[in-house]
Amino acid sequence: MANIKVVLEYDGTNFFGFQKQPARPTIQGELERALAQIFRGEHVKVIGAGRTDAGVHALGQVINFHAPRPFPLEQICSALNGNLPPTIRAKSAEEVLPSFHARYSALARTYVYVILNRQVPSAFLARYAWRLAGRLDVEAMRTAGETLLGTHDFASFGLPDRPGGPTVRHIYDFRIAWKKDGLFIKIRANAFLRGMARAIVGTLAQVGQGKRKPEEMLEILDSRDRRVAGISAPPQGLFLTRVDY
Repeated sequence: MANIKVVLEYDGTNFFGFQKQPARPTIQGELERALAQIFRGEHVKVIGAGRTDAGVHALGQVINFHAPRPFPLEQICSALNGNLPPTIRAKSAEEVLPSFHARYSALARTYVYVILNRQVPSAFLARYAWRLAGRLDVEAMRTAGETLLGTHDFASFGLPDRPGGPTVRHIYDFRIAWKKDGLFIKIRANAFLRGMARAIVGTLAQVGQGKRKPEEMLEILDSRDRRVAGISAPPQGLFLTRVDY
């Protein structure tokens, strides 16, 4: 069976995350439903690089599946898009080695979080950004975020996939870009704990609001206690933008 890798984008607003759940719309569920249509009722398991939470979006999610029968590779994306809701789109497809696994083969993942920093709400961006009205101290946020670079135990910012699982992760890159009223917070790491990106952003927002000092980030890391870190930023501002292999 051919192992097919597909790059996706989706608007996660109306989905209960990536991972399949009974009686709830999910990205994985929609993909497996579409593949069942393509392969005439056969169940095809979809593996995702990142298990995005409910309401989280993707511009560069990666999946793989093993095709139960031959299918023209150049038609995979059009066939998927013809059977998926318009908020999920396949961007590219390629055949990969049988050993390729979208999740376990990944070397790094990049998330971008969008904050709309202005008084007036946006009629268009409410689904794709977290609006914070008061002007944020972006330099303080940068200073705080840069202390997270490298290898740390991030138990204060998220949960492992299974109870007792490892919570050490490595952040390769952290950046904040400021464009007009928008803050774009980019975090690239080897992997993320559940809720880690949103907890980091929520804590950074409190730094930007003057509620915390940048140097508190190291104290939060050392505590290994989720209650010590800040709030979780809402899901709609988070985008999985890239997965590296």
